[in-house]
Amino acid sequence: MLDNILVVKLGGGDGLDMPRACADLAQIAQQRPLVVVHGVSARMNQMCEDLNVPVQTLKSPGGHTSRYTDPRTRDIFVAACRSVNRDIVEWLYSHNINAQGINAADAIVVEGERKSAIRAVMNGRVRIIRDDYSGSINGVRKESIMSLLEQGIVPVLPPIAASDDGLLNVDGDRASAAVAAALDAEELIILSNVSGLFRNANDPASRVAEITISQLPQAMEWAQGRMKRKVLGAQEALDGGVRRVTIGDGRIGQPVTHALNGEGTTFTI
Repeated sequence: MLDNILVVKLGGGDGLDMPRACADLAQIAQQRPLVVVHGVSARMNQMCEDLNVPVQTLKSPGGHTSRYTDPRTRDIFVAACRSVNRDIVEWLYSHNINAQGINAADAIVVEGERKSAIRAVMNGRVRIIRDDYSGSINGVRKESIMSLLEQGIVPVLPPIAASDDGLLNVDGDRASAAVAAALDAEELIILSNVSGLFRNANDPASRVAEITISQLPQAMEWAQGRMKRKVLGAQEALDGGVRRVTIGDGRIGQPVTHALNGEGTTFTI
């Protein structure tokens, strides 16, 4: 049984320095078991622009946002996931780390469920959307991941879930939380293009250094936009038994090392 497992979520937004993050990950992978989960938003946006496909966002009545993934967008999303997945594996290989991308349709390890109808706020009114191929996470096939870890291989996972309705777009932060909980990971690092959670998003001096599980409701109130998903992921990871979660800055050198040293916002029990 492996211990001291680290799960790292590499954000997919603009500004994250993937090559430098992978160089840092390569150093860490020599010291402890490592799993990488990644996002694809910037690559996805570029591919949609190249194909002249509009990018649309759904907002739930509770304030959470997600990409509207109709059938055509779902196909582009899957292609973007495979593209980013290959890049990360190649960067890790360039640092002599044996990594394996898990992006084939029959190998996806996160399991999900598509909702046939979702409520979304559009133009100020709540509408029912029936052709969206995003979904919720309801399981992780941890045996496949553990098998790779036991061989000294770094698994690299896209934000895709397998379902009865085919491949689904799932939130990468929450996917990383589900994976970390399933593996009984010691820590989860979520790298983003911001340096942590702020009490006031417009005040750089208001970053919160540490949040306990009892303070999570307050943290969710402070979170704006995509940060809500990251805080929710942190909560789900802690609820699943992960010891520590840190939201760190992926734009800097050695971003994972800095996050492990407490730079960012750390969530603990």
